[in-house]
Amino acid sequence: MATIDFTVRRIFLSENIVGILGNVSLLYHYLFLCFTGCRLQSTDSIVEHLLVANTLVMLSIGIPITMAAFGWEHFLNDIGCKLLYYIHRVARGVSIGTTCLLSVFQALTISPRNARWAQFKVKAPKNIGLSIFLCWILQLLINIIFTLYATDSWSNTNITNKKDLGLCSVVIHDRIVVLLNVGFLSFPDISCLGLMIWTSGFMLLLLYRHKQQVRHIHKTNISPRSSAESRATQSILVLVSTFVSLHTLSSIFQIYLALSSNPSQLLLIFIAPTTVCFPTVSPYILMSHDHRISTFFRSWIRIR
Repeated sequence: MATIDFTVRRIFLSENIVGILGNVSLLYHYLFLCFTGCRLQSTDSIVEHLLVANTLVMLSIGIPITMAAFGWEHFLNDIGCKLLYYIHRVARGVSIGTTCLLSVFQALTISPRNARWAQFKVKAPKNIGLSIFLCWILQLLINIIFTLYATDSWSNTNITNKKDLGLCSVVIHDRIVVLLNVGFLSFPDISCLGLMIWTSGFMLLLLYRHKQQVRHIHKTNISPRSSAESRATQSILVLVSTFVSLHTLSSIFQIYLALSSNPSQLLLIFIAPTTVCFPTVSPYILMSHDHRISTFFRSWIRIR
């Protein structure tokens, strides 16, 4: 078990470093474009908040686990545990919410210009800022519940109904109340997941129809705007499918952890790497499908 723990922590540390570098580098790229007056796409602000949330997810888990790996097992007090898990839960929720917003707004962007979608296509770019703001507010409010249960693992030893989560613990007052709170906290995530699956199917259908329409048209006659929208749609589809796969795996572990009265040490070891999988790979998915990134870094290297 000790060998597995050490190996997984090394993998997690490498994963965390790669993920933070990817998110910070891409965030720097968007901020550079913003401050230099370059024209940004309507969904770039959503991506910026996704990158910030991803970074917070990895920092809120990565720093404590890294410190624990070097022998600092009990450095978090009660307030520290509440704050740490609160930041992690909020950032995780915003990461899910902004990924959902990306999927929805891209679906509206490429949707047909008929009467049903016309009003939404016009209003969508104007409501991006409000949607991001509401996403943060929602997560800041609903995750306050989690602070009522989180506590440190080494003090309050007289409390018997504590569930060890590794670095911190959770006080279980009533199992029925816990299940209700788990359902309440999971509802926004499940709603976003369902919405992403629906919009992904909708975008796949539109891309298929578009491909059928241009099959007999010469490649040079395809408009650059249509090509750019297709690339952006493909990027978000890859991002959403990756999210759904990794989030489903992480949720299985999280649900089992919530329902288990005495979770195994092996489960606690594997939860952290699965939790940061999506925040780690998402910036590289976005980089690989955005031609502005390669242009930016080529220009930066040339200047250097």
